[in-house]
Amino acid sequence: MRIGVAGVGRIGTMHAANLNALPQVDEVLLYDPVPGRAELAATEPATRAVPELDDLLKESDGVLVATPTDTHPTLVRACLAAGTPVLCEKPIAAHVDAMTELIEEVEAATVPVLVGFQRRFDPAMVDLRRRITSGELGAVYHVRATGFDANPPDFAYLPTSGGIFRDLLIHDLDAVPWLVNEPVVEVYASGSVQVNEAFARADDVDNAVVLLKFAGGAHAVLSGGRHDPLGYDHRIEVLAARDSVAIGLDPRTPLNAESHNHDAYPGFPDRFRHAYRNEMVVFTEVVAGRAENPSPARDSLVSLRLAEACERSRRTGRPVRSEL
Repeated sequence: MRIGVAGVGRIGTMHAANLNALPQVDEVLLYDPVPGRAELAATEPATRAVPELDDLLKESDGVLVATPTDTHPTLVRACLAAGTPVLCEKPIAAHVDAMTELIEEVEAATVPVLVGFQRRFDPAMVDLRRRITSGELGAVYHVRATGFDANPPDFAYLPTSGGIFRDLLIHDLDAVPWLVNEPVVEVYASGSVQVNEAFARADDVDNAVVLLKFAGGAHAVLSGGRHDPLGYDHRIEVLAARDSVAIGLDPRTPLNAESHNHDAYPGFPDRFRHAYRNEMVVFTEVVAGRAENPSPARDSLVSLRLAEACERSRRTGRPVRSEL
């Protein structure tokens, strides 16, 4: 099997290395629109740069898209036209209208399109969802999700980031409804600037809290921020009728006393390294026709709509009813 990677920045290079380590992948092909960049990245065994996107599509059994967001719709459409399964980093389009149009094309084409929400591929998260959807935990009462970056992003990135709900909390806005497996009927969000005034200048906030109310009555509280002095922290806790479960707690979690004496997670690539590796395994299984798509394009519309509802709620100070 040959898998192509379009875009060889930090994420694309990481995906290429994980693909290269899989026995079912015979060759990893690299393409980047910046001349010479793919050639510089093609250092792993069985990895080869190709000069044009058309070459990538012709020679690959599946393509992973890790280019800038504004290029995602064009590249996904190129994969659809070629009949090539694709895994596209989130989001597949930057705005709801554009995403809705693209999703309709995806579903009409029947070519597998996976969206790169890596938490859906995290073994602990997958098992937690299984326990919830099977009824093993009973009715879900409450969910708490915590996600804090170790260090703020480059301030030059902020004006194009889409804001804290689209950029940071979008992962929990995808993962938590996926876990609970119910529609969100109401959203409330609040945020503030506490880390650096650069966020205010970008019309954004650097700390935020979101309250989601689900159709069955359960609530979820999502907390996120741009700076944790101890390291990157992401955890999810579920309180249900039969059990209470927490994932994301280990000796490297900044919350734990041990993390002061050990190596706390410096960022999301380390915290979710197993998820990223499993994501590539699942993608190759989907390409081979041996697995169902666990992160379909239409699901990603839920998190984007929720992110937009969060932004409206933060700005108005009022809850926003959701039709999801």
